[in-house]
Amino acid sequence: MAKFDPDIVLEFYANAWPTEEGVQDLRSWVRDQWIPFDADALSRFLGYPLVLEEGQECEYGQRRNWAVGFDEEAIAQLLCIPGQDFARTAAGRRVRIMRTNMTTLTQTWMTLLLSNILPSDHNYYLPLPNCQLVYAIRTRMSVHVAQLIADAIYLFAGMPPTRHPLDPDKSNRALGFPALIMGLCQSFGVPVTPSKVIRLPITRAFIEKYCMPRQAQGGDPQAPDAPPPLHQADPAGSFDTERYLRHLVHQQVANHRAHVQTHDCLYQLSLSLQSQGLASFPCPTPDQFRA
Repeated sequence: MAKFDPDIVLEFYANAWPTEEGVQDLRSWVRDQWIPFDADALSRFLGYPLVLEEGQECEYGQRRNWAVGFDEEAIAQLLCIPGQDFARTAAGRRVRIMRTNMTTLTQTWMTLLLSNILPSDHNYYLPLPNCQLVYAIRTRMSVHVAQLIADAIYLFAGMPPTRHPLDPDKSNRALGFPALIMGLCQSFGVPVTPSKVIRLPITRAFIEKYCMPRQAQGGDPQAPDAPPPLHQADPAGSFDTERYLRHLVHQQVANHRAHVQTHDCLYQLSLSLQSQGLASFPCPTPDQFRA
């Protein structure tokens, strides 16, 4: 899939809000259609990458819930180039691994992770929880990817846009899962019009350019070029004022469609009550409601 439909993706995120206070409602309203994005729905869409029994956890989830958790020393040895380690706090607690301290394979997995599973606004380092996930993948633990993506979409939908440090009219937040969301909506019958190019695939040439440290002559290893930014709302990587206003318009249009559909249901109910000779309630006709 070379392109995605930004309007569909933005409408999905605009309407992916809980319907009740305190309820984690994993679905969105897109073009008069509910689109579920819970783990079961995503697992079906992805072709069931991992089948678990009722109440069963993947090995990665089990390890995260253990009291001892992950062996951070083993993570550093596997993910870092020789002689490098986690960045630490003043108290000595491991918090992240910088991209310049990662092996080529770790940088490649980081790029895949931040592009397809846990979108991020940057690709300069991996925080400890994401390092644990890369370690789990590298050591062949089972990972419930659909659940991770469902949780990430839910959290992403509730995040406010982050403003560009130099241009407050722009946002530098990555647009999460654009192709997956477009494909998911399309699978439920939503018409799409792909128009924005998706980031190029991670090929050997990409890895050689962005994931392999270069050795300076007679000096220390140099960091590779920073990979291009993740999928954004437009090709320039900005979420400018015009697109933000268009996003609000889409949100209002979706709200209006929901109001119209709710009224139609109430109007049909009032007609049904009248036909049965039961007490009805005053309800404007569809033409009056839309006037």
